[in-house]
Amino acid sequence: MSSTANPDFGVAVERTQGAVAALLGGDPEPEKSLWSRSDDITLANPSGGFRRGWQEVETGLDLAAKGFTRGGSCTFEEIEKEAGSNIAYVFQLERFQSNLTGARGVANGALRVTMVFRLEHGDWKLVHRQADTLTESQLQNREIHEQS
Repeated sequence: MSSTANPDFGVAVERTQGAVAALLGGDPEPEKSLWSRSDDITLANPSGGFRRGWQEVETGLDLAAKGFTRGGSCTFEEIEKEAGSNIAYVFQLERFQSNLTGARGVANGALRVTMVFRLEHGDWKLVHRQADTLTESQLQNREIHEQS
């Protein structure tokens, strides 16, 4: 893990992790509070597609939260983070078990997540989040790309 130029960035990452856990419990409000309200923000959830601008991102967060209900767990493994004077990023793994709405059971998953933050008015705000399903690298892939 890299050291960061701004010690407050670690706190922002922790707040974001708590907000993700809340969203997986059906509450999008903590995560919404962490996002910039700019038109240049982007969200790419594992369900596909992407959203751009605050109105679309807010809608995406609301829709994601509607699929979950209270309970479950979420753990985070921070792989790398770095912060400059006004931009920062974190790459982490998120593993979760969440209760689905409508008595549909439990969702278990693992995601690779990259988040980009921008310092706005003295506070780190999310400007990009990309999350996709974590898959283990396979020996087959390596063999395909090795030269004979």
